[in-house]
Amino acid sequence: MIEVDIALNLDGFDLAAAFDVPDGSVTALFGRSGSGKSTIIDCVAGLRRPDRGRVVVAGETLFDGTINVPPERRHLGYVFQDARLFPHLSVETNLRYGERRARTDRRIATFDDVVTLLGIGHLLARRPGTLSGGERQRVAIGRALLAQPRALLMDEPLAALDRERKAEVLPYIERLRDRFGLPILYVSHAVEEVVRLARTVVRIEHGRITGIGPVEEMLSGGAIGDEHGPATVLRAIVKRHDARFGLTALEVGAGRELVTPAVERPIGGEVRVRILARDVSLALERPTGISIQNRLEASVAEITRPSPFIVDVRLDIGAPLWSRVSAKAAEELALAPGKRVVALIKTVALERE
Repeated sequence: MIEVDIALNLDGFDLAAAFDVPDGSVTALFGRSGSGKSTIIDCVAGLRRPDRGRVVVAGETLFDGTINVPPERRHLGYVFQDARLFPHLSVETNLRYGERRARTDRRIATFDDVVTLLGIGHLLARRPGTLSGGERQRVAIGRALLAQPRALLMDEPLAALDRERKAEVLPYIERLRDRFGLPILYVSHAVEEVVRLARTVVRIEHGRITGIGPVEEMLSGGAIGDEHGPATVLRAIVKRHDARFGLTALEVGAGRELVTPAVERPIGGEVRVRILARDVSLALERPTGISIQNRLEASVAEITRPSPFIVDVRLDIGAPLWSRVSAKAAEELALAPGKRVVALIKTVALERE
């Protein structure tokens, strides 16, 4: 476990943070740029000294005001936004550098394990300058793992990648999360990454923690919405696959089902879906003769007006679900707490884990 309880003042910016990162899970530091996320992870790594507080990893105190263990002796793996590979060395030599820094009393992965897990065997003889951004990050992750760390720190590791390269790397981060049981502290301001990878979110604004909890709670509602309204994050169970049409049925809430594009998870496996409020329409009766596959019975739990012409509706489907409609539509439907409605969700509007 990583235990953090620190405070510091940096050029007039006050930061205070206290949270834990359990073994075998990803805890995400989530917030806008400049909120203090990278400063916190640098304090854990030993690259920045807090003014006061404690940092403990695997029961060893790394900082408490009197103790301040140097970064190279903290035995933490750190993956930066830029891969920071040695450009004049081959991929294999970069990886072997991580091996040379490894603790002799701890071994979580062999060289072959890491190369296979990250799918980089065909890259070993190449130099970093010949790799794609996604390949470089996979090598950087491998180097960090081969140092046999007690925990893994990842600071915006996908921020410099385009959407295609992010999609390439994300499954590999999932694999190492599930395989090695390390506590992982993951810094990001990208909702889709956090939804897919993390179990717990530490939400940060202006150097202060504004919430700690499960992803489904911390990344749902208006707190992390955009100009298109709130979002909903739901935990779901894979119920069945439809190979003919490339679809998967997921159970959410009290036995209700969502249909999504095929998810590569076994029956009974857990996934998360993220649904934008703008993609949830409302009807008073279950419609027929339309292409929308997801039609969920719901009741209105709460109504708010972010503007005179817009209404945000929190629905109850056995779990919270947000919808954004026009004020005119809300009046025509006579929306009010307790009213029964049908939520219509386009299949393609779903972001899945």
